[in-house]
Amino acid sequence: MAKVGIIMGSDSDLDIMSKAADILEKLGIDYEMTIISAHRMPDIFYDYAKSAESKGMKVIIAGAGGAAHLPGMAAAIFPMPVVGVPIHTKSLGGVDSLYSIVQMPGGIPVATVAINGGLNAGLLAAKILATSDEALLEKLKDYSAKMKDKVVEKAEKLEEVGYKNYK
Repeated sequence: MAKVGIIMGSDSDLDIMSKAADILEKLGIDYEMTIISAHRMPDIFYDYAKSAESKGMKVIIAGAGGAAHLPGMAAAIFPMPVVGVPIHTKSLGGVDSLYSIVQMPGGIPVATVAINGGLNAGLLAAKILATSDEALLEKLKDYSAKMKDKVVEKAEKLEEVGYKNYK
């Protein structure tokens, strides 16, 4: 049973939203992913958001560009956490998406990551789930330790070979 729903308004968002799926897979978290539009198919969207809890979902990650209503509408219907991913747009660079997602009215919170922040959305969903899952918490600690190790290795290499020879 999927614990995380990953939704996006268009297949053009798939490259960004797949990063959330990739990290969830790496951490062993079940998810389902679909393309669904709050504007073009409101009845289907409503049914999805309304039934997500009964399907076992604990978090929804919603990516959207432009008007970016998908995360907010999901948060208005789904009673558990929603993580919004503002998608970069050609006209305004994703700032329109970001503003649309973060400017939710009181009582309808949406946790929002950076523009095109699919990876962080997946990690945030995992951290939410880890509050009640010790094994997942340990996987997240290991993930953080590996990130640290990579940076330490790069710093050591830079010190060893100098910036001119660093590649």
